[in-house]
Formats: sequence, C-alpha cells, structure tokens
Amino acid sequence: MQGKLSGWDDTIVALATAHGVGAIAVIRVSGPDAIGICDGLFPSKSLAAQPSHTLHVGFLEHSGRVLDEVVLSLFKGPRSYTGEDVVEISCHGSPYIQEQIISAITAEGARLAKPGEFTQRAFLSGKMDLAQAESVADLIASNTEASRRTALHNMRGGFSHVLQGLRERMLQFSALIELELDFSQEDVEFADRSRFFQLIEEAQHTVGGLIESFRLGNVIRNGVSVAITGKPNAGKSTLLNSLLNENRAIVSDIAGTTRDTIEELINIEGILFRLIDTAGLRETEDVIETIGVEKSMKKMKQADLVLYLFDVQEETPEELEAAQWIVRGQNPQYLLVGNKADTIGLEAAQQKFSGDDVWYISAQTGFHVEQLKRRLVEKVVQGQLQSENTIVTNARHYSALQQVQQSIYDIRKGLDDQLPGDLLALDIRRCLHYLGEITGEVSNEDRLDYIFSKFCIGK
Repeated sequence: MQGKLSGWDDTIVALATAHGVGAIAVIRVSGPDAIGICDGLFPSKSLAAQPSHTLHVGFLEHSGRVLDEVVLSLFKGPRSYTGEDVVEISCHGSPYIQEQIISAITAEGARLAKPGEFTQRAFLSGKMDLAQAESVADLIASNTEASRRTALHNMRGGFSHVLQGLRERMLQFSALIELELDFSQEDVEFADRSRFFQLIEEAQHTVGGLIESFRLGNVIRNGVSVAITGKPNAGKSTLLNSLLNENRAIVSDIAGTTRDTIEELINIEGILFRLIDTAGLRETEDVIETIGVEKSMKKMKQADLVLYLFDVQEETPEELEAAQWIVRGQNPQYLLVGNKADTIGLEAAQQKFSGDDVWYISAQTGFHVEQLKRRLVEKVVQGQLQSENTIVTNARHYSALQQVQQSIYDIRKGLDDQLPGDLLALDIRRCLHYLGEITGEVSNEDRLDYIFSKFCIGK
C-alpha cells in the first residue's frame, strides 16, 4: 500500500537522538519545506543551491539571535531516508539549545513529528516495505548480538524477499486461473496444475519453517527464563554467582537459606537469559520456606527452561530419577546438572549416574561452567541462529503467517479435490491477502498509525 496518504504533504521536525545532555544532538527535518525552512535559519549559504548528500558548517539564526554553530546534513528527495527532502542538524547537546532550534523550525512552519513518522513516510514513499520498517524499531530496541543481527537481516529485506518471491509466483498462477474463468465456456486450462501443486508444496515448507522460527524469534526478542532448581544445598546460589561472575546470591551451608526467588540477567553468546534462583525443593514445616518452595514450583512451570541441579555426592540415581519425573511434570524443557563433580571426580560421577543425560560441573571452582553456558545456548537455539537465516520475531507477522498456512492448506485440498477454478481462486486471493498484510501491500491507514505509533519519536 505504498503511495502518499492525505495530510502527508507537510514538514515535520523531531529530535533524533536521545533526550538529555550530550556532546551533540541531531535534529531531523523532513518534508517539502525542509530545505526552505532551514535555508531561512542558515545565512551562511543557500542550501537549495547545494548538491544532495553534503555537509555544511555555519551558524543557525532566528529573529536576530544566533542559536548555535551547527553542521547541516543535506539529503534531497528521493535519495533520502523518507524519500522527501531531509535536513539533519547536528548541534551541541544542550537540551536548551535543542529546544530553541526545534522551536525556531516550528515557528517557520514545520510541526512536531509523531512517533515513527519518519519511518512511516519512508514506507509510504516506497523506500521500504512494512516488514522492513518494523525491523527498524526492532534494531533500535536490540540489546543483544542475536537481536541486532536478526533485526538487521530483516531490515535489509531478508524476510521480505522470501515473502515477495512466494507472492509473485502465487500472483502468476492466480492471474492464469482468473484468465481461465474468462474462458469458462471454452473448457481451457492455462495454469499448469502440476507446477502449481509443486509451488504449493514449496510454499508449505517455506511458511512452515517461518512459523517454526518464531519460537527462536521470541527467544531472541524477549530472552529466555531459566529456573535453577534442586534440593537445598545443591549449590543453586553458588551456580548463579558463578554464571554471573559476582556474589549476587547469599551462599550458606544452612539448608533453606534461599527463601524467595532471585532473578538476574546475563547475556550468553548474544542471547539474553533471565536466571531465576529458587528455594530448595523439600518438605518442610517452616511456613516461610514452604511459601518459597511453592514459588519455586510456580517458576518451574512458567520458565522457558528448567535447570535441575543436584549434588553428585549426596544424590542417589533413584532420587535423581524421581526428581526428573517431578521436573518433567512441571516443564518438559529441562537440563540435569550434576554439581560438585570435583568432590568424587568426573569419571566416578559419570559411572554413578550412567544412562542419564547429565552435565557435570563444579559451581564452586567453575569447572565446566563455561561449557554449561554454551549448552544453555544450544538448548534454546538448536543450531538455527545463523546470519543468513530468516527468523520471525514479530507477533503480527506470526499471526499473518498462520493465516497464510491455512490458506495454502485449503489451496492444496482444493487441488486434491479438483475444485473448479473459481473456488480455487478464492483461496489463492486469501493467501495473497495475508502475504500482502505482512509487507504492507495490503493495509489500512488506522493499522499503519498503530504500528508506527510504537516507534520512538525522531525515527
């Protein structure tokens, strides 16, 4: 749905850098009068006469006052971020100076930009599709290497290219089937059903893979919650401290020291993990400790992954098997970790618990703790995190893809049942509609306003 909407012929201004004091600040101006307005504030030279993509140093003046010495970056449309004339003003980072410059620009006819309005204009002018535009917000919000890499891949069109290729091929077959309807009396077939069936199989595989990637995308975007659980004195708090490389949790030989959950964030190989140290699992008459155990069970259910820690010296294989049954009942995603392996030796620990998939460490000495971190990443990523992979991180895209998947299923069933072209065309149109919703070929003004309202102002 690219193309200007009504009311988008004015000029907007906003602070593009973060609010507050800094060395410099960048103020962005975009619209048909962007160069003219800035020209009136910049007496050093005529900006309109300057070539695009150039820098200009001088003083900004308004109402006979010098506001600041600035650097102006000049971008003439359509070779700009928004596709319009854009001027970016790099000024000194005083909040007062920022306010004075923005006030001068608005006094000359610009208005303050709404959240995400610059990127919305970029979408409307065809500089990017909707999926790419949403990736801009994801890139700004990225806080790990994985989220940065995924957002950058999608912003550069990785996700869009997959969908556009599929949509174009579907459109070709749709056009041929629609043509058949025009010659329904002639009983002719323009669309090769065997080739179309092959396309549907490819589409099922592609869309199914994208839907499956949302699990990993959700991990990349929101992080992974890991509940560290086990019996008292198994070393849960020590492990938390070892993973964080700091003394965050109180460590004691007294059983039941941890009465409440402790949560900390850690970035492991570009994935954000929220580690939850829980109270030890045991029967107790202590009222406070009982509440802590109940919270532990609740956290196990809510967590993306449960790490069950046990003492290899104290625990028996029978006790571990019983604990594993309890943990599996709370959450099917779990890791068994044998702690204090240095007390009896790694080989002895492996022989004692033979047959169980256990990772052995020493939280106290740090033995195998770094390898455990890598194991956590492998558990949630499962080899899918590669720079060339397209990963769905947006819930809106995920919902639309589910509709696409259902439409493809209906098309395939129609082919198997040899439905007439008019009924088949309905399912194809529905599939094309939901594909277009993701990239913005099919949209509406209210939906666009909602999507871009979640962006930061100045972007």
